[in-house]
This record gives sequence, C-alpha cells and structure tokens, in this order.
Amino acid sequence: MRNYIGLIGLAVMGQNLALNIARKGYSVSVYNRTPEKTEEFIKDRVKDEKIFPYYDLKEFVESLEKPRKIILMVKAGKPVDDVIQELLPYLEPGDLIIDGGNSYFKDTSRRLQELKSKGILYLGMGVSGGEYGALYGPSLMPGGTKEAYEVVKEMLLRIAAQTEDGPCCTYVGDDSAGHFVKMVHNGIEYAIMELIAEVYDIMRKVLHMSSQDIGNVFEKWNQGELNSFLMEISSKIMKFTDEETKRPLVELILDKAEQKGTGKWTAQTALDLGIPTPTLNLAVEARIISHFKDLRVKLSKIYSLSISKIPLNKEEVIKDLEKALLFGIFISFSQGLWLIDEASKVFNYNLDLSEVLRIWKGGCIIRAKLLNFLRDILKEDLSNANLLFSEKAQNFIKDKIDSVKRILNIGREENIPLMCLNSTLDYFYALSTENLPANLIQAQRDFFGAHTYERIDKEGIFHTEWEKLE
Repeated sequence: MRNYIGLIGLAVMGQNLALNIARKGYSVSVYNRTPEKTEEFIKDRVKDEKIFPYYDLKEFVESLEKPRKIILMVKAGKPVDDVIQELLPYLEPGDLIIDGGNSYFKDTSRRLQELKSKGILYLGMGVSGGEYGALYGPSLMPGGTKEAYEVVKEMLLRIAAQTEDGPCCTYVGDDSAGHFVKMVHNGIEYAIMELIAEVYDIMRKVLHMSSQDIGNVFEKWNQGELNSFLMEISSKIMKFTDEETKRPLVELILDKAEQKGTGKWTAQTALDLGIPTPTLNLAVEARIISHFKDLRVKLSKIYSLSISKIPLNKEEVIKDLEKALLFGIFISFSQGLWLIDEASKVFNYNLDLSEVLRIWKGGCIIRAKLLNFLRDILKEDLSNANLLFSEKAQNFIKDKIDSVKRILNIGREENIPLMCLNSTLDYFYALSTENLPANLIQAQRDFFGAHTYERIDKEGIFHTEWEKLE
C-alpha cells in the first residue's frame, strides 16, 4: 500500500502541514535533506498519524501512489530548483509537484513551463496562517493548471481553514496566480502591521498609555469592526509579561523589523505594472528605516525631537485612532486588490477577487471582519477593483476621513512618523483629485528632454522650444 502524498522540507511549517494532512485521513511520506530533522520530527511530534519517514529520495518517491503528489516546503529561490532537479529522475508524466513556499511568482511561471515540457504537473500554492494555520487549517492559494488542481482538490479543501462561506481554498487561477496572490497578501500584511504599529506609537508616546492599557484597547477594538487576526495577536502581545524582568516583553524587543522579500516583491511588481500602492511600498520602507538603529540614535540626539504634550482628550483620540486604522486597512486592501486585478489582466490569471477575499477569511494572517464588507462592495461591481466607486465605500470613507486628518495632525505636532497612515490619505486625495500638478512635471520633462506633452484644448502630441537655442 503506497502513501497518498509526499512532503519535502520539515521545518516547522512543513511538519505542521504534514500533521494536518495526516489528521485529515491521508497517509504521508516525509523527507528532509537533513536526516536528523526527520528523525526528530517522527520521535517528538508524530503520534498515531500515518506519517512515514524516508531517508533516501528515490525510496521516498517510490513510496507514493501514482500519480505521485509531492509538496515542497523548502526555502524560496535556488533550494526549490535544486529539489525539483533531484526529483526529476524519479518522476513520470502526470506526477504533480506543489510548491508551498513563498516563491517569487516569475520563478513559478518558469518552473511551470519547464516541467510542462516533461509532462510533470505543477502548482504554485500560497500558504498563509503561519505555524498555527499550517497545523489547524491555513488559507491555501493554489495556482497553475486546473488539471493539476483537480488532482489534489479534495485534500486541499479538507486541510484548509473552514468558515461559514466554505473552505479557505479555491483554484485561484492559471500559471503563477497562486503565488502572485500570496505575494500581494503579504504586501497588504506588511501595511496593516505598520498601521497598527503607528497607532501604537501615538498611544504610548502621546497618550502615555501603558502596554497593558493599549492591549485592553486593542482587545476592545477586536470585538468590533477591527476584528482580525492581527488585532487579536497585537492585544495579546501588549499584555505579555517577560518572566525574567516582569516587564511587558514588547518594551524589551529591539525596534528593527525584519522581512523575507514578499513585501519588496509586491512594491517592485506594482511599479512594473504601473499600479499605485504607496502604503504597501512604504510599509517596506518603514522596515528598512528601522534597521538603521545606530544612525537613528545619533540623529535623535542631534535633533532632539520631543513630545510637546499638547492637551488632548484621550477618549476622543482613541476613537479617532480606531477610525483612522479602519480607513488605513481599507485603503491597503484597495491598493492590493487593484494590483491583483491588473496582474490578472496582464498575466491572464482569470482571477475572481471576491473568491480571493473569501479564502482570506479564515486561516490567514490578514483575515478580518472587514473582508465581508469588501466582498459586499465587489458583489455590486466586480470591475471596481480599487473599491472606491461604491456608495458603501464612499459612506465608509466620509465617516473616517476627519479622524484620519486629526491623527495625522497629532503626528505632525508631536514629531511622530506616520508613514503608512499619511500615504493612505494622500492616495485617496490623489485619486479623487480632478487636477493634479502633473501638467508642470510634463512641461519640465519637455523643457529639459523634449519628452513632449498632450494638451487639454486640442488633440495631438506637442513639443515646445521653451528657450531659443543659439
């Protein structure tokens, strides 16, 4: 009797996904390049599950029923290519490889085409939810051929997170659609995390709230419109006490944020496709700036930017912060969904934005109550990818915008950087402004580079000799 599926890569995500699959009734072969990791996993974590270890790649492949189905949970980039090359001698046409890592979508497109020529099926599958999601039900974003998806559809639907709207898994689209959607998911995730951090910064520096008090506010917000995974964990983080010092642990963590590349890829791809995603981009920039800790310390001593302690109504500011955060998250989704929609057209993904939002409702890091509202907007008009044309969106924005402005004014007065929150308002202002100053930019470009321009009073392309040349 051969096993249903194989999994390569036994870091924590791979281990948890293997356990999830096995607990849903499937037999799993597992393999890791480091044999000790496999032995440790089997010894420490596998109980009654049908998980079988292999220490030779050929034996691992031969242990699988045909067509063979193999999930890769290895580091993105060259390691994925290396494992595929090692597997190929043992695979046959019709076998399926599923890349469950955070691979760059262009790498996924390349691999799909290379394997297609050998008759091997391939899925690039975004997996969101972290270690907990992998074990108890992630959001799954598989992309590739429909034929490849059908091979494992039943299993994926069973292991995915479950909500009232069904399993958090769907056939996302053709080619690299799955990894593209996961990439933008992470870009939105970066933005929301930075927005929450900016709100936290106002609370601790301007309102002089303790970490415990901030945690209580976050907990209250999580019971309302801001209900989300990131809000929930933020409230828990704020209340977590370091055993050694008895202080809130968050206050002891160095303020240098790391990144693994997906946020940067989102920003780069948005620039390539010509879609404005300033909030998603600046969330990456904020992490980059955070890394220059020594420089920041030196400059803080030179400029001595202090809090002026202007009199504020604490309760009113907290209400404004809640509305500002809601606005910021809404705008982050506006930018991300617009980027996904444009990519779907350019790369022929044939994506359904409403389905993307549905599978983000459970298991994933950006799951949130707000997703229901966004789906309601898209149901009215699927072409409204940036969400802003809906009457529902208009009412939502009008209710929040004064709060956003008040919070941004506090940030300016108190010398607190609010990079992402500022960008959400500027994005909205720019898109809803009939006349932008780009006419001057076009004139400048034509002046120094003869780049030409269009006019508002007649058709055609024009160039002006702005200065007489001798």
